Amino acid sequence: MKFKKAWVLSASALAALVLLSACGSGNGNNGGGSADTGSAPADEPKVELSIWHNFSGDDLRAQTMRGLIEQYVAAHPEVKVDVQAIPPDGYKQRLKTVAAANEMPDLFLSNPGSMIAEFYNGDLLQPIGDLLEQYPEWRDGFLPGAFEGHTFDGEIYAAPVNLSPSSIMYYNHSLFEQYDVKVPTTWDELMTAIETFNANGITPISMGNKAAWVAQSTIIGTLADRVTGSEWFLSAVEQDGAAFTDPQFVEALGYFKQLADAEAFQDGANSIDNTQAEQYFIQGNAAMTLGGTWTLTNLAATASEEALEQVGVTVFPAIPGGAGDPNTITASTGQGFAMNKDVTGAQREAALDLIYTISGPEAQQQIAQSNTLVNYQVEVDPAKVTPLFNKTYELVTSVGFTPIYDAYLSSAGTEAVNNGLQELMLGGDPETVAQKIQNAQAEAVGN
Repeated sequence: MKFKKAWVLSASALAALVLLSACGSGNGNNGGGSADTGSAPADEPKVELSIWHNFSGDDLRAQTMRGLIEQYVAAHPEVKVDVQAIPPDGYKQRLKTVAAANEMPDLFLSNPGSMIAEFYNGDLLQPIGDLLEQYPEWRDGFLPGAFEGHTFDGEIYAAPVNLSPSSIMYYNHSLFEQYDVKVPTTWDELMTAIETFNANGITPISMGNKAAWVAQSTIIGTLADRVTGSEWFLSAVEQDGAAFTDPQFVEALGYFKQLADAEAFQDGANSIDNTQAEQYFIQGNAAMTLGGTWTLTNLAATASEEALEQVGVTVFPAIPGGAGDPNTITASTGQGFAMNKDVTGAQREAALDLIYTISGPEAQQQIAQSNTLVNYQVEVDPAKVTPLFNKTYELVTSVGFTPIYDAYLSSAGTEAVNNGLQELMLGGDPETVAQKIQNAQAEAVGN
């Protein structure tokens, strides 16, 4: 896999990249929650279509995406649609399992970068360029770079349905004011905040790392980039002039261990999930949490207006002497729906129609109004989204983007990072963890 791309964008470029104006084909019968929908007269031939996604929760974005699929089903009684809604924590593994058995669904939600690349490299996908050509106004409505993580050899394989920053620092204004703590912009200020909140019985940073991806996606990518810079990371991914045993990455892991050793996270952080951690934060039990666009839509669905008004957003603090730009957040171009290479004929036409229904201009508008950042030119009435969404929009249009680790690392490398961070939270050694990550990534790229 080759992902040699410079991801650090200027603030002006990011303002263009972000989003809004602020005014055999698989049979899909592999377990999980399934909805067999669509109806037609018994003597009328049906096109059968399977689609997998991970919008299984109650957040506004998940509700919107499921609603868009239902909209397609209602408009196309000639198509029998088998929908599998799989919880996010087990979604990737389910896809890998059916891919190994050559039982992929006809359409499935994929992350940009390394996830979709694995299916592409396995010759399991087909491009959707003809759909984009069919709707040129839709194609041209995406923002610069939107297709970057879904493009291989000049062909586009998915259209993003969101924009995915993953390391926004959410903080509770009231708690910072109550305990006279400065919102941290430097490492020393962060450590002071952690000490003060702990002394007053407040969890400094809420994190739910049961599924292991959370610490990687929300913290280590941005923390490590502060230390190493993005070019080093991209070289280490390719094993080209850099390695995860290099001193700067061991140093970055050491900073993460400092957080754990200082009791920055609540007890049992590796035993609760991300949703539980978000609720712990919004209920006023923690001063900070780190998350992404999913945090916006989750809190919009569950938190009171009063609670949301107490939440501010900022970037992770700067690291002394670091090579990376501190005015950045980790982000990807967003998830999109990919198509099984074996889908042909009338089934393919139905699949393309479904992709357009859930990714087209009207869909992008609905997704944005579910308090989700999108990679598409839309206008959203500020009154239809939460104040927190508007604050976050202002933040992401003023910073640069750096790579999310699991969008570039191999699956083995990502797993080694995820497991290694849990190990560090339990007292592990940064050099030992770094060696495990290096071994996994080197083997994956053939070094």
